[in-house]
Amino acid sequence: MTDSNYFAPHGGLPPQTQLLSGRAVFTEAYAVIPKGVMQDIVTSELPFWEKTRCWILARPLSGFSETFTEYIMEVSPGGGSKNPEPDAEVQAVLFVMEGRGTLNVAGKTHALEPGSYAYIPAGTAWTISNESKAPIRFMWVRKAYEAVQGIDKPEAFFLNEHDVVPGSMPGTKGAWSTTRFVSPTDLRHDMHVNIVNFEPGGVIPFMETHVMEHGLYVLEGKAVYRLNSDWVEVEAGDFMWLRAFCPQACYAGGPGRFRYLLYKDVNRHPKLRYR
Repeated sequence: MTDSNYFAPHGGLPPQTQLLSGRAVFTEAYAVIPKGVMQDIVTSELPFWEKTRCWILARPLSGFSETFTEYIMEVSPGGGSKNPEPDAEVQAVLFVMEGRGTLNVAGKTHALEPGSYAYIPAGTAWTISNESKAPIRFMWVRKAYEAVQGIDKPEAFFLNEHDVVPGSMPGTKGAWSTTRFVSPTDLRHDMHVNIVNFEPGGVIPFMETHVMEHGLYVLEGKAVYRLNSDWVEVEAGDFMWLRAFCPQACYAGGPGRFRYLLYKDVNRHPKLRYR
């Protein structure tokens, strides 16, 4: 697979002459947050983060995300955090779209660049900084880890997506593939954050309906995505949330590749009670 051009928002504010109508959708089964929504006035500040702002795309909420939060982080030069995660029970995945920085996990330092992927287990100390002259923009996916007695907690790992060979979906001849960062059979992990790739003309050829909740951030290209009973056009920079069992399908008509970063909860029994 060739090098990728990941999309990341830069903020700003539309002119007063722009029409108000847009592509944002919020329903009981899915939500679409288009890239045009990610302006300066909808950013958030976080405790113990310096020279940093973020777009919070998903959070646990009645009728919305149940299992995860997802942020786009923008750390300006000289910024970062020495205490980024406030909850010792929460694990993280970081994926870099733009810029460069330094990640320190459990005393070991790792350089961050576009395509960098890091998994950080719950309860692991980490810091991040930007010593470069340009902002670094990355996805931060957070999920409370569901420990299982008799199964070890996964360890931290770091790689770049360009070092991972995508696996072609059966019968697609590479038109639909997945860049997997964790083996589906590794039951230590209770979430997967992968990259799904479609060549022009590639499709999900049936209405997927399954227990996994999804967060999809479009890294590259455009497509039409079936969400519940609606066909929705999406492009690089858009975010989609799909609740469990929301029917979905996809047609990537081109002209270029269509790729998205996909979150899903996996490998655990559904909860039967909440305390």
